[in-house]
Amino acid sequence: MPISIRLGRLFVGLAMVALGAICLRYADFIMEWTPVSPQLPARAALAYVHGSVLIVAGLGLFFDSAVRLAALVLGSVWLLWTLVHVPRVIASWRTGLGGLAEALALTSGLFLLAVVAGPTVKRTEVLISRYCYAFCLPMLGTVHFLYPEAVANFILKGIPAHLFWAYFTGSAFWAAGLAILSGVLARLASRLLAMMLSSWVLILHIPRVGAAVGDRHEWNTLFLAVAQTGAAWILAGSLERFQSILDANRTGHISGTAEQNRNGILARVGSVRAGSWLSTRLGSRSGCSALP
Repeated sequence: MPISIRLGRLFVGLAMVALGAICLRYADFIMEWTPVSPQLPARAALAYVHGSVLIVAGLGLFFDSAVRLAALVLGSVWLLWTLVHVPRVIASWRTGLGGLAEALALTSGLFLLAVVAGPTVKRTEVLISRYCYAFCLPMLGTVHFLYPEAVANFILKGIPAHLFWAYFTGSAFWAAGLAILSGVLARLASRLLAMMLSSWVLILHIPRVGAAVGDRHEWNTLFLAVAQTGAAWILAGSLERFQSILDANRTGHISGTAEQNRNGILARVGSVRAGSWLSTRLGSRSGCSALP
């Protein structure tokens, strides 16, 4: 398994454990990322169950023997939240687009991890997960274009040209998504995307938490950013692994063809030699019988 996938699954596992702990601490869900009606019966109890599942499955990502099952469980959880976001997008696509894109990106990254962690890698499953993830990136870029001032306000004051970075990162999301969907420079785009998200954790989210340690929203935002970073690294690693498998298969095919050709040549040479020997022997016997 490539180091990028291992790094990504550790990031996602850490984030899921932390988010689960926050759910248990507040007896609640993950705020606007997991929208649940306040009137839901046994809401607090369900929040405890949700947090416990995140913690247990998140810990499972740390172990090779459990990573596939844990990724499937977490992917199913985030698929549920993705479906919950769909009515919100239908009601108001501008305000609901970001939440849907983030939930779907995590879902796709987790299912992609489950696929590449299996004993065999199926091309169709890899492509479905990859394209679903890539489809989320233009959606996130669109959110940056729709609300550039909000994105700019999220950037720390010490960083200059806030609006420029809002539009730049929105364009970066679009570029990465199109590259991965088209397959043109997909591996480079996925690595640059993972590096961009990693830098946001370091230069944006961690300082914001440090400035507001008691703010639950900032903690949620931090660990969701860590999870998204992990999903991006999983995507980058899956592209590397899938390409290496294709290269190995291609090399094996070429080697097999060369071996078959070599065996065929040897067989033909052997046949010629055997035929020559047999002709010589028969010719010698024929010659002897013709003598008086």
